[in-house]
Amino acid sequence: MTRDAFETYVDVAIRTIPGDFRQAIQNLAIVVEDEPSPELLDDVGVKPPGTLLGLYQGVPLPQRGWGSGNLLPDRITLFQGPIERTSRQDGIERAIWETLVHEIGHYFGMSEAEIEEVETQYWHHARRHQP
Repeated sequence: MTRDAFETYVDVAIRTIPGDFRQAIQNLAIVVEDEPSPELLDDVGVKPPGTLLGLYQGVPLPQRGWGSGNLLPDRITLFQGPIERTSRQDGIERAIWETLVHEIGHYFGMSEAEIEEVETQYWHHARRHQP
């Protein structure tokens, strides 16, 4: 898949984030990279043949204090290669959406169980409201 096509799916996923979540997001960059580096995989404790589909880097909202202003944006990176390799061609769009929602959950400081619940609700919501 071309980068432009992949990023189009990312744009659709961003637009279909439920409104209350979307409105609460501030100072967050969402980027696409080809692959996680071996150093990054090592830093987050992923051993081959494992990989990352996405990664949130920053300070989750609940952990921010009054002095958290004027910081560089938090960052969500979606890794195109691993998403494509772990998804059937007709499932790439869903994998992008689920990965994005999962990483946004980390931005909001949610537990893995809370993220899984939101992912389930989000997927059903997004499919109904897909352009």
